[in-house]
Amino acid sequence: MKSSFQLQHQFQQSNTQYRGRFAPSPSGPLHFGSLVAALGSYLQAKSQNGLWFVRIEDIDKPREVPGSVDTILDGLQRFGLFWDQDPNTTSEQQYRQCLVQSSRQERYQHIFDQLKQHNHLYTCHCTRKGIKKLGGIYLGQCRDKNHEFDQHAVRLKQHFEHGQFEDLLQGHIEVDKHLVNEDYIIKRTGGLFAYQLVVVIDDIDQGITEVVRGADIMELTPRQINLFNLFGVTPPSYLHLPLIVSEDGKKLSKQNHAPALNCDDPIPELIKALTCLGLPTENATWLSSSSVTEIIEWAIKNWDIKHIPTQLDILI
Repeated sequence: MKSSFQLQHQFQQSNTQYRGRFAPSPSGPLHFGSLVAALGSYLQAKSQNGLWFVRIEDIDKPREVPGSVDTILDGLQRFGLFWDQDPNTTSEQQYRQCLVQSSRQERYQHIFDQLKQHNHLYTCHCTRKGIKKLGGIYLGQCRDKNHEFDQHAVRLKQHFEHGQFEDLLQGHIEVDKHLVNEDYIIKRTGGLFAYQLVVVIDDIDQGITEVVRGADIMELTPRQINLFNLFGVTPPSYLHLPLIVSEDGKKLSKQNHAPALNCDDPIPELIKALTCLGLPTENATWLSSSSVTEIIEWAIKNWDIKHIPTQLDILI
């Protein structure tokens, strides 16, 4: 199916320079899993003389921990990860030269209104509990009921059925067709915009050419690719890094109370993260007595995605 409208985006690409990003949510400090994701995306960008942006995904304000934005940004810099300023964003959209989602409500609403105008949206009164009882996949119960647009959740009508893509690390990925065909929520009950919508709009507006992130998002990638197609915009390429998991098999995450990084002594954890990403740290014993800057410079020169482990998780 062809896109019914062209999304008017802010980014004007004048060349083919690599543009990557790391997009933390300010729901707590950086942990080792987020360091691996940030480091992988940074090295992939800088090894190609590309730009690397940090985007603050604070669209879900109820989950935000006060002060965590500064904690995250300071932590990245302590580990030698310095971001580029995006010239396509205004000072009102930025905090410390990072794009901030909460400042872009007007932009998201504008795109939402276009989708509504072109009959791509509908209001859904189904509860999460009710959907779970039916197997956990929403089956379009409200699609033809013509509910008024109010404070209930709003879903996007799925027109594309592309459930497969080529991942730069994991190879050919094919996602369950029921998940791909699901009309998913893009605006939640109460009016909060959902991740699936805003991440695509942000990637378009920043001209992101490649997304490097953890494998926990991989299953949702076809949804984002389909949304790019709906907007008439070529999707970026994707590379999904293995997740870092603890001994009990749980992903290191803020939700699972992963311990914060030791930013006062960054070198041991930095070397450990580089090892997880397949860099030959065992052949460079001098790293432990080097500066963070020297380690990052060495990592950029030695970065090769062919050496990244291809398993979906790494136990630490």
